[in-house]
Amino acid sequence: MGAGNDTKLKSNNSPKHVAIIMDGNGRWAEKRGLPRQEGHRKGVDAVRHLVEELKETDLKILTLYAFSTENWQRPKDEVSFLMGMLKRYISKDLEKLHKENVRILFVGSVEGLSPDLADLIAKAQETTKNNNAMTLQITFNYGSWDEITEMVKGVVAKAQAGSLTSADVTQELIRSHLMTANISDPDIVIRTSGEYRMSNFMLLQSAYSELVFQSVLWPDYTIQDYQQALAEYETRDRRFGKTSETETSLAPETGLEAAK
Repeated sequence: MGAGNDTKLKSNNSPKHVAIIMDGNGRWAEKRGLPRQEGHRKGVDAVRHLVEELKETDLKILTLYAFSTENWQRPKDEVSFLMGMLKRYISKDLEKLHKENVRILFVGSVEGLSPDLADLIAKAQETTKNNNAMTLQITFNYGSWDEITEMVKGVVAKAQAGSLTSADVTQELIRSHLMTANISDPDIVIRTSGEYRMSNFMLLQSAYSELVFQSVLWPDYTIQDYQQALAEYETRDRRFGKTSETETSLAPETGLEAAK
């Protein structure tokens, strides 16, 4: 990456946590008369290229929405392909990412995943747990409503066991029961493909995230598209419910680290 790009990506106002809803693989393929699987293959290439660029910047966390709980409703052959593609990505890229000091986290349920895929996910997280150059957080088999439901179950179970009362239920307690416990909220959520919705993605965590919607289909996504999203982000006045006169910090007090 050239020095000009590096400087632009290291602005003082740059976000520490960027989340991306990667959308448009299927439409990319259909526009070219190709099977949807080809769009997913190209989408993985876009992931590799973006991670390669961003690990050289001061970004701390990159979260990618890879497979939602609703995606199980897709045709079985497409779901099977997506599962196999994640296996191939981990198997092929784990060693390289580990050498580059990238920490890998997975957010989502292992329910429904094959044992070998679940084992690969566990291996990737264990292997890279002490890395600190950048955290690549992949949300796979994830849905915000499922996450909230499991959080409520966990809190209710503690209440039934007598270990907490209603007075003990705080935002911090709720955060500690989310799948993203101990990870800061996204500063910005980017969605590609021209759609304007969150699609059940980090609904609590993105309460004060800046939202940027881009028309580019994910397989065509480049570092230049990312820079355009950041340029939009840097024009935003992030007040977190305050007025500009009372604003004293750039982020609400969450007590969470940007990354391990």
